[in-house]
Amino acid sequence: MKAYNPHEIEPRLQLAWEEAGLFRSPDDSPAPKKYVLEMFPYPSGDMHMGHASNYTYGDVVARYAKMQGFDVLHPMGWDAFGLPAENAAVKHHSHPAIWTYENIETQKKSFSRMGFSYDWDRKVVACDPEYYRWGQWIFLKFWERGLVERRNSPVNWCPSCATVLANEQVIEGKCWRCDSEVEKRDLTQWYYKITDYAQELLDDLDQLTGWPERVKQQQANWIGRSEGANVDFILCDAEGNAPDAPTAEDIITVFTTRADTLFGCSFFVLAPEYAGLADLVAGTEYEQPVMELVEAAKKVSAVERAQGDHEKHGAFTGRYVVNPINNEKVPVWVADYIVADYGTGAVMAVPCGDTRDFEFARKYDLPIIPIILPEDDPLYPQLAGEQGRVVTEVDWPEAYAAEGILVQSGEYTGMKGGKHSEGEAAIVAALEEMGRGKRTVEFRLRDWLISRQRYWGNPIPAIHCPACGVVPVPEEDLPVRLPEDIDLAAGETLATHAGFAECTCPVCGGLARRETDTMDTFTCSSWYYMRYTDPHNIHAPFDSAKANAWMPVDQYIGGIEHAILHLLYSRFFTKVLRDLGLLDFDEPFTNLLCQGMVLDAHGDVMSKSKGNVVSPEEMIAEYGADAVRAYILFLGPPEKEKLWNEDGLPGMYKFLNRLWRQVHDLVGKAGDETLFQEAPAPEVAVKAAQKLARERHRVVQKVSADIERHNFNTAIAAIMELSNATGEYLRAFSPEARAACEDHIALDGEVAETLVKLMAPFTPHLADELWQKALGNEGFAYGQPWPEFDPEQAKADEVELAVQICGKVKARIMVAADAPEADVLVAAREAVAAAIEGKAVKKEVYVPGRLVNIVAV
Repeated sequence: MKAYNPHEIEPRLQLAWEEAGLFRSPDDSPAPKKYVLEMFPYPSGDMHMGHASNYTYGDVVARYAKMQGFDVLHPMGWDAFGLPAENAAVKHHSHPAIWTYENIETQKKSFSRMGFSYDWDRKVVACDPEYYRWGQWIFLKFWERGLVERRNSPVNWCPSCATVLANEQVIEGKCWRCDSEVEKRDLTQWYYKITDYAQELLDDLDQLTGWPERVKQQQANWIGRSEGANVDFILCDAEGNAPDAPTAEDIITVFTTRADTLFGCSFFVLAPEYAGLADLVAGTEYEQPVMELVEAAKKVSAVERAQGDHEKHGAFTGRYVVNPINNEKVPVWVADYIVADYGTGAVMAVPCGDTRDFEFARKYDLPIIPIILPEDDPLYPQLAGEQGRVVTEVDWPEAYAAEGILVQSGEYTGMKGGKHSEGEAAIVAALEEMGRGKRTVEFRLRDWLISRQRYWGNPIPAIHCPACGVVPVPEEDLPVRLPEDIDLAAGETLATHAGFAECTCPVCGGLARRETDTMDTFTCSSWYYMRYTDPHNIHAPFDSAKANAWMPVDQYIGGIEHAILHLLYSRFFTKVLRDLGLLDFDEPFTNLLCQGMVLDAHGDVMSKSKGNVVSPEEMIAEYGADAVRAYILFLGPPEKEKLWNEDGLPGMYKFLNRLWRQVHDLVGKAGDETLFQEAPAPEVAVKAAQKLARERHRVVQKVSADIERHNFNTAIAAIMELSNATGEYLRAFSPEARAACEDHIALDGEVAETLVKLMAPFTPHLADELWQKALGNEGFAYGQPWPEFDPEQAKADEVELAVQICGKVKARIMVAADAPEADVLVAAREAVAAAIEGKAVKKEVYVPGRLVNIVAV
């Protein structure tokens, strides 16, 4: 028998797979289809352990599906645009394209070295003009449907990256990529109107039964649907006099889910970014303190302001509005705990019912009017009877945000208050009748800001003409190519590159200027999985028939950090392209597996900036790719975080060597490596053969179920159990004895083939070598039928039970698998008779297949 040598086997088989075109995905086969996909990586250089684990999970799923009889689409590509490539190019005096494509080749070699079953004919690279051309085409189609808008508004600005960020890319007030504090700036930018699909994006989460609940909940929270009402407050003078015929400039609208609390509105608050704020205070004594607060608020992240945990600051504007429900004059303030991204940027402050309003009112000595109480509150009898004078002098220690009974609320006093309550409905109806309010729905989700002020991105296909305005680039002129002769090291940008920026208007033919912002890199990753279905199409982004045949993706694998970035954007793109008639499905990914982070030995997330990234290359060089793959899978469930520790890798390598010997031994090719030592008693040998036959069926059943549940670690553990049973059997019978018995010959061949096939998704090189050289078969284990099992034969004749006394294991017994409970309890008592002698047995608990617990005192 030749020794197991992964360093000779693996490169040879990888070349054989490539020459055979083994992983190519046919489009016209009648076989059922399975689309398995891992999120494509950013080409940052060598593969790291996060890549290795994520893509190994996907490879197991893809290979298993192939053995189940599916035609499998399992492609790979690169999310190649973005800021890191641009920064790296400047640092290394190179060009982003050179840096990117060199890294792509490095990663591709690493992926091949791991034995991943990718169809490289379908490779997609986001910075290839033949790919980003269709990203521009999609932009134009969105524009035609009214889903593109260019407007001036406050935006998130990362000073380190020198570009704007979408709301989803601001994590706890910091840039998602570089961790710098994010500022607010007023800029004119391009947006995708994802809000047009807010309700459908929320509703269709119910379709995603194969997604983790935590991902769906994150998206639901981010979309943030609130049912309430828009309420119009009218600006008035210091005496409370409002114009008889107010204009649009006189009206400030707020959105509230608690119109029932309007009688408790004691002040009115505007966000520092509120559009009309500067005009409200212009030329007054209040202008300076208000504008100082506006500037100070720019240094506090929107997240911190929305959470309301930091100290609140405000400034009085000198203006007032009239509360429409009771015609009371209310002072208008500006405060840094109000954000413009939700509602209208204006808030009716009800300090008795909102903690942030309460804290602000206490700090600035503003009235707190109790208007909602539980009936058992000591104040209820007093306030429920006050129909005239409004009581504000009561001891009100904290905000009461729960539901209750309305007090001090005019004719609505005594009604139930709360969201969707009797009082809320009555007050909204009254506002609608007087023309000062309207029932509405508001979403937390905001339109997707896609402009980026960087070079290395997909150019926005728009042209600015002095005569025609902003016009789209004609489809026949796509792609708008990035200039290759840009000097980033000298600070040159697309805006200063005359050859790119200066152009001719396609409408009037006059001199014009090209749009010099590029698109957010997430626009590239929002549809790449569709391009994989038809990657060489030069007439369209993809052929609809091919996309509809392969999609939606059956199994998608990637990090949960993309829950409200890539995953939400991809759902949006899918729905728009469906409405364009290109797709016939609603959701892009049927099943989603979110893998946990791989942590270093200290429990820290691996990252290049921390210098703690572990590369699998050195481990592959010592133990081979199959051992690394199997060890990664054996560490634990994919969705859990894992502490990386290489100490167990030699043990996995040892297991593969043992399996190698066992398969050769089963087929009579082990030579001196046979495991047979000395013939045991006949009954022991017979039991070993019976156990092996049973274990074959049981383990195939378990491994099949575990792979489908993505419990790869327990699947490998089950194969180890089959290997243990095989070892017992091989030590019980000499090769000559087995060769002389037809039953043994059949069992040997069946178990050998089963071991090879079970390992094929996990350790494909080892499996293929054994398939060809040990078993003497043609072709590869890849694509062979998955082994079958008989559930009846998988059942054990006997089971081992732990016998506990008061929860502590005192003995173990073997009983028939179908033994009656009474017989099991008798056997358990006999096993621990000495330990319970003289004690009273109070209770006996039998857990079938596991244990008996005897409570004896």
